[in-house]
Amino acid sequence: MELKVTRYEIDEHGVATLWLDRPGRGNSWTGRMHAEIRWICATLEADPQVRVIVVTGAGNAFCVGADFKALDHYVEADHYDPSLPREAANPGYGVRPEFDGDMVWQLGLSKPMIAAVNGACAGIGIALMAFCDLRFAVEGAKFTTANSRLGLPAEYGLSWILPRLIGVTHTADLLYTSRVVLAEEMRHWGLFNDVLPPDRFRDHVAGYARLLAGVSPDSVTTAKRQLWGDLLHVDPRSSVERSKELIDEMMQQSDYLEGVKAMRDKRPPRFTR
Repeated sequence: MELKVTRYEIDEHGVATLWLDRPGRGNSWTGRMHAEIRWICATLEADPQVRVIVVTGAGNAFCVGADFKALDHYVEADHYDPSLPREAANPGYGVRPEFDGDMVWQLGLSKPMIAAVNGACAGIGIALMAFCDLRFAVEGAKFTTANSRLGLPAEYGLSWILPRLIGVTHTADLLYTSRVVLAEEMRHWGLFNDVLPPDRFRDHVAGYARLLAGVSPDSVTTAKRQLWGDLLHVDPRSSVERSKELIDEMMQQSDYLEGVKAMRDKRPPRFTR
């Protein structure tokens, strides 16, 4: 696929970085961008060398929401058209039916996604960030859901994911008022793993991604399936029993043997997928 509004690269550690690449327009969201992100993530998901996916923005913004030209177009349109091609890639599909949809497919990926929020983030950009597994932000980054100021509903699953990340009270604040909130305030809500000054932000995220790339990929995938799967129901006993079954299975696999051997030898483990 020819990439026009995104780009990506993979480093020697197995960390893939995906950039939203419309810096002159705040990396605003379009159907083309959505299709390219899905294609890139499908490509990375199929690459056994890739361990972690970092999503960030080019320039000084993460994603300021939907492109204004698209918003203006809908004033006279008779229905909403997300402009996603029918042949768009479907990464993360097939794991659970609940994950077979826009944005939520991120939960179905076998590889963890990190949102590196390098600047302003609004609307659908918040959904892209929220459905990642981990989130870091730069100090001073501004956030708004924007929906109530545009006469719109909570979009793209924010009413499902945000209460699970920051609770109902903070979610109601964001969705009802659409007020602008700084990353520093949202850190206290538990939305971010960390909020860092600009001169430390990228190095910190890169170091964390390399840390994550060095652990057992099968273990991370399994834990991701457990984490998001368990959030779909409220039965703690089934979670405990399923974890015991998985322990029994994974103790027979090579990553467990390597992990134990590395610990015994007092060296870093060398995991292979």
